[in-house]
Amino acid sequence: MSTLDLGIIGNCNFSALVESGGRIVWCCQPQFDGDPVFNALLTNDPSGERGGFFDLALDGEVDRDQRYIENTAVLVTTLTAADGSCLRITDFAPRMRQRSRIFRPSTLVRHVQPLSGTPRITVKVRPTFEYGAEAPRITRGSNHIRYVGPNLVLRLTTDATVSYVMEETPFQLRRPLTFLLGEDETVSGSVSEISRSWYDATVNYWRDWARSLSVPFEWQDAVIRAAITLKLCTFEETGAVIAAATTSVPEAANTVRCWDYRYCWLRDSYFVIHALNRLSATLTMEHYLEFITNVVATSTVEDLRPLYSIALQRDLTEHTVEALPGYRGNGPVRVGNEAYLQKQNDVYGSVVLSLTQSFFDRRLTQPGDISLFRQLEALGEKAAEAFDTPDAGIWELRTRESVHTFSAVMCWAAVDRLARIAAHLGLADEARRWQHRAAEMRAVIEERAWNPSLGAFTSTFEGDELDASQLLLHELGFLRADDPRFVSTVDAIGKRLRMGNHLLRYAAPDDFGMPETAFTICTFWYIEALASIGQLDEARSLFEYILECRNPLGLLSEDIDPETGELWGNFPQTYSMVGLITCAMRLSKNWEEAY
Repeated sequence: MSTLDLGIIGNCNFSALVESGGRIVWCCQPQFDGDPVFNALLTNDPSGERGGFFDLALDGEVDRDQRYIENTAVLVTTLTAADGSCLRITDFAPRMRQRSRIFRPSTLVRHVQPLSGTPRITVKVRPTFEYGAEAPRITRGSNHIRYVGPNLVLRLTTDATVSYVMEETPFQLRRPLTFLLGEDETVSGSVSEISRSWYDATVNYWRDWARSLSVPFEWQDAVIRAAITLKLCTFEETGAVIAAATTSVPEAANTVRCWDYRYCWLRDSYFVIHALNRLSATLTMEHYLEFITNVVATSTVEDLRPLYSIALQRDLTEHTVEALPGYRGNGPVRVGNEAYLQKQNDVYGSVVLSLTQSFFDRRLTQPGDISLFRQLEALGEKAAEAFDTPDAGIWELRTRESVHTFSAVMCWAAVDRLARIAAHLGLADEARRWQHRAAEMRAVIEERAWNPSLGAFTSTFEGDELDASQLLLHELGFLRADDPRFVSTVDAIGKRLRMGNHLLRYAAPDDFGMPETAFTICTFWYIEALASIGQLDEARSLFEYILECRNPLGLLSEDIDPETGELWGNFPQTYSMVGLITCAMRLSKNWEEAY
């Protein structure tokens, strides 16, 4: 049975997910939103023989251990057989500095080495194409195998016996073997020497990158792993950050809440920028700002989308895939995301909040200027116009619209930040104008979103339901942490939405009925809100609990079953890793206190 006890490897161009026994069950090529040539994660096959995968199976395996090499994205799996024979699999995607730029080919590197005894292994390389609908045409050379699909060709170059690999013949592993799987290009030189060189350079790259992070005193390992995972979810070519590496891992069992998350949501931008800024990961942050700047430059105010593909293609038409039955049989498997067509008014605030960083952060090489400010003013005008109009909201409801409080506050935040930017640029008239607009919007929100009988800001104007996004009212600068209305809102949300040590995003039926699992980022928002209002002991206790919910490699998905603690939803989830980082930074003792 498939689980999310998976590791992720990648190089900011593509990624792969690896089971605890070393089988690769998910990998899209040649980039994040490409064809999942390894797709066994979504095939619902207890035997492990269906779908696309890459396995280095040890005969008689009785024990396994998997871990990352410290502060890297290099994954090591150790397998032991009943007779005591043992082997080690090292998996990574090359990423290194070369000729004053980053070298990141769409190549998987797998190195398998005998550690004791004489392990007997079977190599199974079974890519499929067109989302599992097409089997490859296979050709071979003296040291390689080509897997030819309709629109993609993969080449496996190896120093293993090619016939054994092609025929999946078990053989004794008497020496280290290397497998390079990637684009259909001839490999010049020894694969073992190339693998060793790439391994050393990749380890050095990740350790140097981790060394540059500003981490808290407490929970350093968790934060570094979350930061590396966040980095692995960035598409460096454009700066986009994907929401997750997968499509259609459902939010819960027996649900059709299966979505494609291999795209960049502008809503996430503020939170990603916030986390990267706290970690001092300025280059990654700057690449993301470049992506958002290009979104603004290539979109009119009227057609700004909630999400974009990683290369800014506009058409993300959603369709289902028939060849893949889905994670544990929970379909449908979707490609594309219909939400890109929705009206989501918070998008204006998402863009302005992200790009505000460029006007105030002196570390950035491309600071915001008057020209960018003028572009953002157009978004501010639209935000002021749309803030009290219905939309699909942060939770992307598909069949109804309301005037959502979160969307209204995000529109207010866009106008508020424009006032601050204008003041920073010495534009006094513009600063006063935007301050006046922000004050007008605030008054409307405070009047229409506050429910005195509940003692809370509600999900919608004149509403009586709560959702977790109101926990962000302080984070977004709309309310002070000591404002009694914020304190009572946090208290009301805890009473209404808390389920054990987890938080639901809302507790009302939506397009698909009642939500069954807790939304992980919402629990982190609750932890931050508790800390903000002075309930530090409770916040720390909850945070420690959620850390225990991570999988064995320190990763989180989108959702958690409050009763079983099982991970559900697309994986690994960028939002969740951001929440871990920001909570750790807020709650940790500082370095001076620690000594």
